[in-house]
Amino acid sequence: MYRIVVINLGSTSSKLAYYEDKTCMIKTKIDHTASEIKKYPKILDQYQYRLEAIVKFLKDHDIDYKQADAIVSCGGHTHPVVGGTYKINELLLNEVKSGKFGRHPGDIGVLIAYSMAGEGRAIPMVVDPPTTDEFEPLARYSGLPDMPRRSSFQVLNHRAVGRQYAKDVGRPYEELNLIVAHLGGGITVALHKRGKLVDANNGLEGDGPFSTNRTGSLPVGALVDACYSGKYTYSEMKRRINGQGGMMAYLGENNVQVIEKKALAGNAVYKECLDAMLYQTCKEIGSLAPLVGGKVDAILLTGGMAHSKYITSYIEEHVSFLAKVAIYPGEYEMQALASGAYDALTGAVDLKIL
Repeated sequence: MYRIVVINLGSTSSKLAYYEDKTCMIKTKIDHTASEIKKYPKILDQYQYRLEAIVKFLKDHDIDYKQADAIVSCGGHTHPVVGGTYKINELLLNEVKSGKFGRHPGDIGVLIAYSMAGEGRAIPMVVDPPTTDEFEPLARYSGLPDMPRRSSFQVLNHRAVGRQYAKDVGRPYEELNLIVAHLGGGITVALHKRGKLVDANNGLEGDGPFSTNRTGSLPVGALVDACYSGKYTYSEMKRRINGQGGMMAYLGENNVQVIEKKALAGNAVYKECLDAMLYQTCKEIGSLAPLVGGKVDAILLTGGMAHSKYITSYIEEHVSFLAKVAIYPGEYEMQALASGAYDALTGAVDLKIL
């Protein structure tokens, strides 16, 4: 029997699980308020705060992570790689720490997995890291050759949901054209073209729709002006784009449940801001359909916000003319992480090394 600890850190939550082989024995979700997150100027500054919460949960449930066979985390912003399960080694760790290839709270999980594994016998791993790159050549053009578009999004959940839909309809994933919208702390929309994730917005660093705490695409001229205005440091501008943008900037709130409740209770400001986010999401979905000549088999909505009937109904109303809309609330990341680690432990797949 293999013991696997799963860590999945998002912008506003820490999800944890303990698996024995492929069976989930226990899982939890720890929510973090905007006021708590605001205490940390940089994302990696949350390391100790998140680590203590994880260790406490495991201790409270008599789970000895020092006896685990694998500690697997989402995240891992490295140079572009092929999909799969990777061992967290010093090279991977250093690339994540550098922030050169992107930054997301999931990267804290990578550091935590490596640290916890070092206390015992576990192998620290990541599965389908966000820099998994399957873009087609035309998708890389941005307008400046020294600033190519790159693959950086929630690949893990995108792939897991795509495969789940294929299983549900009894068709090979590799034969389908799917548009998957992950509606979480960041909103990313990707085109799955016959099993390959050939184009997507970079929801981490200012691309695509704005979300609960990220700006998405910004007017380029205004952004350049702000960067050279002298009002903000480099790190402050980065934080404005990822952490203090989107709903946080407009409303001072990043909990979409709170925002929706106020919006539907008659608060016009909250409702217009919520609808604007969904408006942009619909535009992003529609922009991908022409890339397969409109031959889209399905549009899949996933992520935490897909639990909301208001949110999914709004999107479905505006994009269902393109293809059938299927809803997969929450995420399939915990299962995908555990499965990837188990398959690597058993030798069903290779454990890749950077």
